[in-house]
Amino acid sequence: MTAKAPEDAYTAEPFLPERGGLSALRQAAADCRGCPLHRDATQTVFGAGDPHARVMLVGEQPGDQEDRQGKPFVGPAGKLLDRALAEAGVDPAEAYVTNAVKHFKFTQAEPRKRRIHKAPSLREMTACGPWLARELELVEPELIVVLGATAGKALLGSSFRVTQVRGTVLEEEIHGRPERLVPTVHPSAVLRAEDREAAYRGLVADLEVAARALS
Repeated sequence: MTAKAPEDAYTAEPFLPERGGLSALRQAAADCRGCPLHRDATQTVFGAGDPHARVMLVGEQPGDQEDRQGKPFVGPAGKLLDRALAEAGVDPAEAYVTNAVKHFKFTQAEPRKRRIHKAPSLREMTACGPWLARELELVEPELIVVLGATAGKALLGSSFRVTQVRGTVLEEEIHGRPERLVPTVHPSAVLRAEDREAAYRGLVADLEVAARALS
C-alpha cells in the first residue's frame, strides 16, 4: 500500500515552521504541498508589506501576474487597489497584503493559451488557512480589510455575503483572536464591472470606512 501524498490531506499544518517570524513563514510556505494546487502553480505567493501594519488586506488567491512574479497584488487589480487605498487615506506602503489561498488556481484550454482564474474550493481555502492564521498572529493588525467573497468565506465562513456587509465594521473571532474587519469587493471585480467608475467609487467608499476605523 502506497503512502498518501501530503496534498491528499488538504492541510498546510505540517509545513508550518515551529518558530520564527514572517520571513521564516514565507520560506516554509515556498515548499507547501498541503493541497493539490501547488502542482500546477509556478510558485507559492506569500503575503508582503509592512510586518507591523495596522491594516491587513486579504484577497482570494494570486492571479496570473502574481504567480509569475511571486508577489501578491502586482497585477492590474493590485495597481487599482493601491490607487483606491491612497484615495481613501490609507498609505499602501503601510499595509500588509496577502491572500486566503497562496497558489494560483486556473484553467487552461491548451499550453501557451491564457490561464483563466478559477475560484478555489472551500476545501482548498481550509487547507491554506494555517498560513493566514499565522500571518495574523505575527502581524497583529488592528483591522482586516476583506477583499471579496472568497476571502470573506475563508475568514468568516461559507454563509458570508460581501454584498450584505460591505463597508461596515464587523467584530468577529478569527482563528481564536478577536478581530475588526471591513469587507469590500475584490479590486478585480471593479475591473470586470460594466460601470467601472461607479464600482471604483464604491470600493473607495468602503476603504474610507476602514481608514476611519483606523484613525
